Order: sequence, then C-alpha cells, then structure tokens
Amino acid sequence: MDIYDEIVRLRRSGQKCAVATIVQVNGSIPSYESAKLLVREDGSMAGTVGGGCVEAEVWNAAREVIETEQPKHLTFSLGQDAAYDNGLICGGQLNVFVEPVIPQPRAYIFGAGHVSKSLSKIASLAGFATVIIDDREQFANRERFPEADEVYADCYEKVFEKLDINHSSYLIIVTRGHRDDMRVLEWAIRTPARYVSMIGSKRKTLGVMKELVKSGIPAEAFDRLHAPMGLEIGAVSPEEIAVSVVAEMIAVRRNAESPWRSVSKSIYVNPELRPAVLR
Repeated sequence: MDIYDEIVRLRRSGQKCAVATIVQVNGSIPSYESAKLLVREDGSMAGTVGGGCVEAEVWNAAREVIETEQPKHLTFSLGQDAAYDNGLICGGQLNVFVEPVIPQPRAYIFGAGHVSKSLSKIASLAGFATVIIDDREQFANRERFPEADEVYADCYEKVFEKLDINHSSYLIIVTRGHRDDMRVLEWAIRTPARYVSMIGSKRKTLGVMKELVKSGIPAEAFDRLHAPMGLEIGAVSPEEIAVSVVAEMIAVRRNAESPWRSVSKSIYVNPELRPAVLR
C-alpha cells in the first residue's frame, strides 16, 4: 500500500491519522532514515519504522498525536543489550517525528440568506470547505455562493441523507425560520459533528430545545450546542456575525480555551436544573 495514497484517501473521507517518520539516524538501526509508519484512528497501520519495541512506542505516540492533534518528537537509543533482547541486531540511535494529518474541516451551512453568504466567504478564507443547504433554489445556487464546495437546493430531510458528517464537520444552522431551525437541529444534534451552532436569541434557543426535549431528545444532548452562535463581540451586521461565528469555529478547531456561549452554560450553570429549565 502506498502511504501517500492512503493519506489522501483518509483525508477525503474525513478521517484523522498520524504519520511517523525517521528523521535522523546514528549507527545501526533495523530500518532507514525517512522510513514511515501511518497509524489510523482505529489503530491499524501501514508502513513500518523497523518493528520491535521502537514501533510499539511510536504506535502509542501516534495514537496520542491523533487525539491531541499535536506533533511529537521521539528519540530512541538502541543499546546492544536492549536491541538483542528485542531481536534487533543493532545499537544505534534514531529520532522519529510523529505528525497529525487532519482532514480539511467542512462547514455545512443550513440556510442561504445574508448571514450565510458572509459565513461561506469568511469560513472559506479561514480554511474551511463550505457546503450550502437550503430548500430555495433562488437562494442556494452557484451565483450566490461561488466559493462553496457544494450547494444543495432541496428539502432538508432529503439532503441529510447525502451528507457524510464526521468529527471534522461543523454544522451552522441559519435557516429562515424557527420551524426549519428545529428540523435541522433535531438531526444535527444526533450527529458526530465537532461543532453544532444555531442562530437566534437565548429565548428562541430555549424554545426550540424545549420542543425537541418533548419529542424525546435528552436535554444533555444540547450541552454541545453553541447557541446563540458565535463569540460575544457585539456583532450586529451579517458580516460581523459571520466573523464571530468563524472565530468560534476556529477556537473549536484549535482546541483553544474560549468563552463559547453554550445555551446550557449561559442560561443555567447547574446541570441539575436542566430538566426543570427545559420543561
């Protein structure tokens, strides 16, 4: 298997992986400089950095790198005794660099109004692939969203089936009305998306959540909802709102500590009060 082809395949399918490369060698080792090992999210591997105890430690480090999305440098000294015990006739030193390979994040924007136009442009500039979904063809089209990777003009429920949502997905709900917001949120909150947000006031958000709790969705599911969406910067215009939302998406992407405005945190701090608030 060609490791580079596999990296491309994994990125296109939205899966993370880690690549370990021997970047420096001194003395005799059971491999060679530039040898590579690819570790997938499920722990499976392709390639090798020489096997034995070194590869086992590199595999462990790769799993950590996938989780944290932060690279690591590893140094191994293969003394004659340690090498012999592991079946390796060598006694050199090697340095291994383990780097995360992260898929391009995809921002799925539900609704194709004024805020969505700015969101798509700014998110694209920030490195997100954007997908526009609206049930109105006069709004969801290539003329309005030339930078978008994909544009869907169809019933939301029909489009849901076509979307491959994973941990690299960011779902932004900015439809033209409460009822449509509720339809999308009911689906979105059940997905493994890394980020789910919805436009609207705290009052509107609570109202939507209450209705969905009545339909059977656990109140705890909304702990991951960013609503009102965006960082609190006093945004008013569609462009300013888009900046605040993309800034919040970047904070989530980079695992930054940020005061995101989860409705579950901004409206009621004590989780024990949640059921009463949503009744």
